[in-house]
Amino acid sequence: MVCQYGEQLEKLVKEAEPYAAEGKVADYIPALAKADQGILAVSIFDGKETCFSAGHSSEMFTLQSISKVLTLALALMDHGEEVVFDKVGMEPTGDPYNSIAKLESLVAKPLNPMINAGALAVSHLIKGESTEERLERLLQLIRKMSARPSVTYNREVAQSEFNTADLNRSLAFFMKQHRIIDENVDQLLDFYTKQCAIEVDCDDLARIGFVLANGGKNEEGEEIIPFEIARLVKTFMVTCGMYNSSGEFAIRVGIPAKSGVSGGIVGAVPNSIGIGIYGPALDEKGNSVAGMKLLEALSSYYHLSIF
Repeated sequence: MVCQYGEQLEKLVKEAEPYAAEGKVADYIPALAKADQGILAVSIFDGKETCFSAGHSSEMFTLQSISKVLTLALALMDHGEEVVFDKVGMEPTGDPYNSIAKLESLVAKPLNPMINAGALAVSHLIKGESTEERLERLLQLIRKMSARPSVTYNREVAQSEFNTADLNRSLAFFMKQHRIIDENVDQLLDFYTKQCAIEVDCDDLARIGFVLANGGKNEEGEEIIPFEIARLVKTFMVTCGMYNSSGEFAIRVGIPAKSGVSGGIVGAVPNSIGIGIYGPALDEKGNSVAGMKLLEALSSYYHLSIF
């Protein structure tokens, strides 16, 4: 597809692809271990036209931690800031995303919604009488943002994650003991693992990023997320979105972004474009190795940094 990004975008992808060899797929979740380590794909959506940079741009993958951004938006829409931030903080952490250490020193209140403990606390707040109702409400939001009515979740990945979620269960039980959450832990884990297993492609992710970039509105001007919530979400993406690489990422790339251990990255350049990237080979912190290099190159070449 010919557009303003065109051949240069293809070139940047080709230059970033070799970095995939430096990472490894997330094999601690058995279903994710099947991914092709060498894949790298990107889509950019500017509200008018979508530009694919590689032949793998239609490859489906699961949101994983990218879902944290969307559940945060939905929880804020359900309850407002006061209720949500009574359960979870606003500060970045230098610890791994699945660490329990800070919970013990903060009376079990997670530091932010982008770490696993914080995402579990936020998921607990999503309205619904059952996992199915909560999940359907989240899916409806994602379907509106991505403009794809068929978005659903991958049952194999969800079950694989549920079966191997012992550390997340520990986080949830710890928070239940301290009354951050007050529901059945396996019920919460059922919802959490299914939301992480929601499937998208790069095009979907770029459209989701565009809605966040565009103050919560889609390309037709329809408000899907209130402006202030879109602003809050983008702020968390800057400060906490790339696990404990967020500080360096802000300096080198400067784009509000959120990654997931499937290798996906969503980017939202305010008042500009949405970016969707997929590269399943991860670094030691859980970010796509080639995807990070590609985003850095995109930011530098097209002057996308917000700073």
